[in-house]
Amino acid sequence: MKFPSNWSRRLGLSLLGVILIAALGYVVMRSGPLAPVRVTVNHVTAGSLSPSLFGIGTVEARRAYLIGPTTAGRVSKVLVDVGDAVEAGQLLAEMDPVDLEERVKALDASIARAAHVVAAAQAQRHDAQARSELATVMARRSVELGAQNFMSAGAVEAKQQEQASAEAASAAADANLAAARQDTQRLAAERAALRQQRENVRLLAPAQGVVVSRDAEVGSTVVAGQAVLRLIEPSSLWIRVRLDQGRSAGLRTELPAWVVLRSDPSTRLSGKVARVESSSDSVTEERVALVSLDTLPRGLSAGEMAEVTLTLPATAETLLLPNPAIQRRADQVGVWRLEGSQPKFTPVRLGLTSLDGRVQVLEGLKAGDEVVVHSEKTLTQSTRVKVVDQLRGSTP
Repeated sequence: MKFPSNWSRRLGLSLLGVILIAALGYVVMRSGPLAPVRVTVNHVTAGSLSPSLFGIGTVEARRAYLIGPTTAGRVSKVLVDVGDAVEAGQLLAEMDPVDLEERVKALDASIARAAHVVAAAQAQRHDAQARSELATVMARRSVELGAQNFMSAGAVEAKQQEQASAEAASAAADANLAAARQDTQRLAAERAALRQQRENVRLLAPAQGVVVSRDAEVGSTVVAGQAVLRLIEPSSLWIRVRLDQGRSAGLRTELPAWVVLRSDPSTRLSGKVARVESSSDSVTEERVALVSLDTLPRGLSAGEMAEVTLTLPATAETLLLPNPAIQRRADQVGVWRLEGSQPKFTPVRLGLTSLDGRVQVLEGLKAGDEVVVHSEKTLTQSTRVKVVDQLRGSTP
């Protein structure tokens, strides 16, 4: 039987079309939109976790001083500059005393005058006491003579009245003396206050330290409380570090710390948490801890940035997962667990996290469960997956 020539041609084209359709279907199913999503997986393992906290901190001084006047005035002297080391009690700057010296001299003169007033009051008191004693004796004698009818009743009453007047004069002299002494005490207190004000214009170093800022120059007018100089104690330098609230479980004092300064990234310094601030930053969602160094390096300066790692105690044996396996759907935290070759989203409850990328699993999984770590695309319950050792373009 002989077939027409165009029939064989049609047959060849049909076979070619079938092959092309099969190839296209294979490509679509293997690498097209219907192809399975390639994923890498990991098994839930049991082990101990050594959690750590990491944060960026700033070197600060625990003890810093703002040196300034207690009253408004003009700066007359500044005797130190930025970077100078000073001793406790050293004169750093001085304010213009204006009329304090003259006021002190005026009070000294008033106190001298008050001393003379006290002396005069004492003399008047002695005279009044003598008169009172004499009037008392005379009144007693008059009463005795009156009882013997040697003096009239009117004369006796006159002597008694003289006695009362003398006693009143003595009491007035006592009051004048007390007032003079109180005036002397008041003037002495005013003089002490002025001398204290005179001392306050001398700005002294409260402790041994280093000048870090010079905020006013000679001739500048400053108000009460305004800083002329800023002083820190280099031995009190520590690091204020900010830590993520969500990872700060277990943060407490005395935790060991490792510090790397920006000025020397090749050296790790040991330290510990000296204090945990009682208030947190609600905007950045961070907690603040103060870390002290075991040994202060030479040249450490306030304001320098540092990387701080805090080491928490190791946990008991627990289930562990790599951090990239954790996914969030709406308000749930979970993982994609493989059941056969089908992914299923499984909610989990997590615990501590280590800096090497492992997370503690408290509920939701058991040892040996296979979970997706990385995937080429977002997974759903109906996604077909293909497990591979490594995704294309990822780091081995």
